[in-house]
Amino acid sequence: MRAALIPGPGRPPAVADREPPEPGPGEVLVEVRAAPITPLDLLCASGTSYFGVPRTPYVPGVQGVGTVDGRAVWFPTSAGMAPGDGSMAALACVPEADLVPLPPDVDPVRLAALGLSAVAAHRALTSTGGLTTGETVIVLGAGGVVGQVAVQLARLAGAARVVAGARSAAARERARSAGADTVVALDTDDVAELGARFAEAAGGAADLVLDPLFGVPAAAAARALGPGGRLVNLGSSAGETSPLDSSTLRSRSLRVLGYTNNALTREERAESVTYLAGQELTVAHEAVPLAHAAAAWERQAAGAAEGRIVLVV
Repeated sequence: MRAALIPGPGRPPAVADREPPEPGPGEVLVEVRAAPITPLDLLCASGTSYFGVPRTPYVPGVQGVGTVDGRAVWFPTSAGMAPGDGSMAALACVPEADLVPLPPDVDPVRLAALGLSAVAAHRALTSTGGLTTGETVIVLGAGGVVGQVAVQLARLAGAARVVAGARSAAARERARSAGADTVVALDTDDVAELGARFAEAAGGAADLVLDPLFGVPAAAAARALGPGGRLVNLGSSAGETSPLDSSTLRSRSLRVLGYTNNALTREERAESVTYLAGQELTVAHEAVPLAHAAAAWERQAAGAAEGRIVLVV
């Protein structure tokens, strides 16, 4: 079969022929149709993640969409996090219990582009953030996959107002296309200035901040929260630390909550994938043939792609 193979840590994949995997007890072979190149894939392949240096060569791809006996499924893998191969190949060996059945008419590329990033947005907004109808939501990093999905999901949940924060002009346009009421430019490290922008954009006190960035943007958005407001952090793209001041937290009795997909049970993950597959959600993405995996990988790593790249097998 054809597969993308990481030849060594820090190197892009090379497409080559490889023997098909042999299912073990409780495993099935999935005929892969679409596999996204995600930040987690890039991190694991770099050899610098907290999972350690992966054993190479290996097939990357921590998730994908395919078929088993003609039935559409979504599936996760532990490629790069543990020994074994992932989704960027014609066939993937997956524990049957991890398969999530999908509607027969699902667009595999669209769902692959959403993937675990959309699961994170869904669980962080609902289970962790407790979003309810009529609330005002601030979504940071709204031009990324998590952010684009969060804007759309907040709308579906009945948010009264959705404020997006994004750095580049292209990212701000993606946030607008996702349905944000207004978009704040994250073009300053002045917490007070940025906080004032968020407060004005919210048109009053916000109730919930979804934060995949941390750093200055999180500290600024927190200043726009009203009493009892919640900030859910699920990433640190803008910094591992944040100048979030004690007076902001204490004066409004704010709650700062952490989220990670790693804490989900198999059932919780499947519940979110099933819900997402049934919604009309989309994010900026492009489909690239598996044969061009190396160039696509390097473009995604360099931030030169127009959204999430999905390899089509």
